[in-house]
Amino acid sequence: MATKDSATIDLSLSSTFAGLLDSYRRLDIPLQRYLLTILLPATVFFVGSLLATLLLEMPLFIRAPIPLLGLLIFGTAVFFPKVQLSQRKRQLNNRFHLMVTHMTVLSTTKIDRMEVFRALASEDEYGELATELGRVVELVDTWNQSLDDACRRRAKQVPSDTLSDFFDRLAYNIGAGQSLEDYLVNEQDMIIENYTTVYEGTLGNLNVMKDLYLSMILSMTFALVFSVVLPVLTGTNPTMTVASVILLFVFVQAGFYLAIRSIAPYDPIWFHPEEYPSPVDGRLDRAFAIGVALTAVLSFITFGGRAGISPITLDMLVPIWSPVPLTLYAAVPVTPLLIPGLVARAEEQRIQGRDAEFPSFIRGLGATEGAKQSTTSTVLQSLRKKDFGSLTPQIDNLYKRLNMRIEPASAWRHFTAESRSYLIQTFSEMYLVGREMGGDPKMLGELIAENMNEVLQLRQQRRQETTTLIGLLYGITAASTFAFFIGLQVVNILAGLTLNLASTSQLDVASLINTSVYNIPLIEFLLIVVIVFNAMLSALMVRTLDGGHNMNSYMHFVLLTWLGALTAILTKWMVSQFLSI
Repeated sequence: MATKDSATIDLSLSSTFAGLLDSYRRLDIPLQRYLLTILLPATVFFVGSLLATLLLEMPLFIRAPIPLLGLLIFGTAVFFPKVQLSQRKRQLNNRFHLMVTHMTVLSTTKIDRMEVFRALASEDEYGELATELGRVVELVDTWNQSLDDACRRRAKQVPSDTLSDFFDRLAYNIGAGQSLEDYLVNEQDMIIENYTTVYEGTLGNLNVMKDLYLSMILSMTFALVFSVVLPVLTGTNPTMTVASVILLFVFVQAGFYLAIRSIAPYDPIWFHPEEYPSPVDGRLDRAFAIGVALTAVLSFITFGGRAGISPITLDMLVPIWSPVPLTLYAAVPVTPLLIPGLVARAEEQRIQGRDAEFPSFIRGLGATEGAKQSTTSTVLQSLRKKDFGSLTPQIDNLYKRLNMRIEPASAWRHFTAESRSYLIQTFSEMYLVGREMGGDPKMLGELIAENMNEVLQLRQQRRQETTTLIGLLYGITAASTFAFFIGLQVVNILAGLTLNLASTSQLDVASLINTSVYNIPLIEFLLIVVIVFNAMLSALMVRTLDGGHNMNSYMHFVLLTWLGALTAILTKWMVSQFLSI
């Protein structure tokens, strides 16, 4: 058994080392330059930090972090190529499905297959995928290689297994004499299946991250509670202990946020046009301005009233609490941010409703155009009378613009700007380009509708994962705040008890219970900082996973802050009631 375990460990280490070496070979800059300008200075800094720790005549708590900083810089330099390669792979996988759909649409038109690659290589939206397609074009145009040889060559270089397999199969079929259109149309099912597998695999990784996040936050909660309570017995400075654990708590949460951000699939809901503003922009801007203005006013009332500057105080706004609990000083000022959060959420729900209706619309449009052999404007005259839910006003406006002889490209761009949907913008652009280049409208409509339906099904799974994460974050917030303030209130009550015992007994209570080292208001302030920081990062995690608007995070930030504040108030009241003697 030991031999088997050792062999497994050796194999794992060997594969990790081989993957690290492969990432160095795939660097965007020459390897020699990276070694001399980045890795060598990082190594010298790490060695210097070790020598400084041994030679400097300073207290240990000052010298100890120095080698850790050197190790961090050295580790970053060593593993940066691996991280960069992983990011490239993620970027290639995120837009692969849309790129192949776009390629299929273009292949059904009357343009040359190399023009298909050139058109996609010029699409900045595809990012790293456009760069890879540009390299294929460069191999063909500059180095006079055939398309199948260029695809085969790039298949050995790209870090994405999905794209590598696509290039390999494309090279084989083109070399065998099959047309690009036949290959892509026949491969649609397999391409969709591969994209689904990658997307679901990413959601599975997020599930693992959620379980790990739960265990780590619970561990940090216990550590913070112990750092609050244990100084009662040890007599150590609780403020420094609590601040150290809070700093570690912040690092752990920030690390998990960055991990979720790097794992979550790129699938935004919103489309943000710059040249075609819509009424949605005005509503969002007004809501944001109102929320920020009210937040500034409440902040002045809250903190200015406490400092004696404002004639209106927080006690006047919340007269049911006297004195006002300290946690409300964090919750009340941020409450108006709920306004832009709710407005953005309502707009996002309308966008999701349009997304759900668009496949039916584009399929009907393509089928009718193909059957009647007429223009889009003529088909929309009858199609606009059908009920397409929240997409109906945009379809009606599209018909009016086309009927007014506005350029079709401009009319469709206004349509996508009004819909504000990333998917509608992407697939509408594909349909428009395909029709302008002579593609079959029925085939285009069916192809786009089928692909968008698959994306919508995957989004449904993503929304379910987001709902689970929201429940987890709200539960963790309530549980951790409950634990924090139980410990704090117990210490607060013990401090009152020691004063009573000291006045009525000859026993030296201070030798048993050390409450004189506590600054209760300062520790409570630090715990409130944890609540606010947890609310902020939790809201950002939700927004990152659901792919929604940035203003969506405001709603969860406010709700989580209030949940923590009310839990703290209720916990302190319950502990006081149960332990009051």
